[in-house]
Amino acid sequence: MWLVTDDDTKIYLLGTMHALPPGTEWDGGAVGQAITAADELMMELSPQQAAAAGRIFRELATREAPLPIEARLSGKPLARFRAFEASGGKLDADQLDDWAIVVLIGQRAARDADLSPAAGVERALTDKFRAAGKPIRGLESARGQLMLFEKLDAQTQRTLLTRAAVGANDAVEDVTKLTAVWSRGDVAAMEKMVNDDVDAVPAARLAIVTDRNRRWAAWAKRRMAEPGTVMMAVGAGHLLGADGVPAILEADGMTVTRVQ
Repeated sequence: MWLVTDDDTKIYLLGTMHALPPGTEWDGGAVGQAITAADELMMELSPQQAAAAGRIFRELATREAPLPIEARLSGKPLARFRAFEASGGKLDADQLDDWAIVVLIGQRAARDADLSPAAGVERALTDKFRAAGKPIRGLESARGQLMLFEKLDAQTQRTLLTRAAVGANDAVEDVTKLTAVWSRGDVAAMEKMVNDDVDAVPAARLAIVTDRNRRWAAWAKRRMAEPGTVMMAVGAGHLLGADGVPAILEADGMTVTRVQ
């Protein structure tokens, strides 16, 4: 977690995990104090938009005409994908866009690693701020967020799918390691794990990470013009590195300090 401050405004930037093992304790220390101090919560999606995400995903992810997975993957990627399906059930990939299959691989890996959105940071923050009667808002809409994937060019989507298929058998181990790194606050290790993945597909990194970070940093900079204390909670990967939200704000002259 980082803190952006000026004379009358504080914005806590909390790097979240959207799904965690049940019982994970993450809201102690400075994080717990920040939750109590914050007047409002800003997340990637408001609770209303998060609730609509599944329906919108199904709407956008479904192809007009089926395309067999064998027409998209071959050799090792296809074999790895089939093995992943065999271990957990068919994904009905023929009916889905490439990007949507990537999302489902990630969701199944999280499930198999015993990670649950119900135990994730956003769900708990929503409950805490609702109970306190504090406003909760979102930086994006569910449709806008998913359209970032939908609008990726065909080659980028296929590259993402191929990489996800090749790594599918290791996905559970990888997400477990990432969760452990996040739990101990090891920013350097987490940055390496995230960047090793997204840097391999520059077009996807630009659309899904860098451009969003810039927009969110711009929002935070505008919000600094108003007094108050805000908890801004977004996926931890968006707070890392030279194009992470804290670095962008610091480069813009804001006072940014890591507090936990």
